Amino acid sequence: MSHELISDTAILQLGDPRLRQIAVAVEAVNDPRVQADGQRVLQALQAFRAEHGFGRATAAPQLGIQRRMIALCLPDWPALLINPEIVWSSDTTVTLWDDCMCFPSLLVRVQRAASISVRFLDQYGTRYERNELDTATAELLQHEIDHLDGVLAVDRAIGPEPLVSRTTFEQQRAYFLEQVDFVPA
Repeated sequence: MSHELISDTAILQLGDPRLRQIAVAVEAVNDPRVQADGQRVLQALQAFRAEHGFGRATAAPQLGIQRRMIALCLPDWPALLINPEIVWSSDTTVTLWDDCMCFPSLLVRVQRAASISVRFLDQYGTRYERNELDTATAELLQHEIDHLDGVLAVDRAIGPEPLVSRTTFEQQRAYFLEQVDFVPA
């Protein structure tokens, strides 16, 4: 019987029951195990970006790490958000085609708040609050915080035929973009 070695940065794929678990709050940011898990999440994001050429964030549960932390690759943001929480959501919503590292060949039409405000710690324990985020950042953080709660984009699918393969989407891009009112840059 052979056992396949799974990379420490391998992203769990759709159907893995660990993606449905609710992540626990980080109690001690300086705990060496928390720091090691944070580095693993950051490395997973870097590895995914290197392999696929896209990816702005990943949540710890996507690696089977049940801690409330998210790695980000956004300008002017900390690289790691710990215990992020949405403290305000706009009444205005947008529809968009969402993608996910857990199913990189699939896009899902979802509806999200157009803006949110979030509160979180960075990897050093510094507290932040970012208010009334732009739509691209807001939808990304809603997606990632959903992962912390065991919710996947496929759970938020809306409208007729809300799922499309990335290949089909790219072949008929204009058609699919007409079905949503927000397109991340």
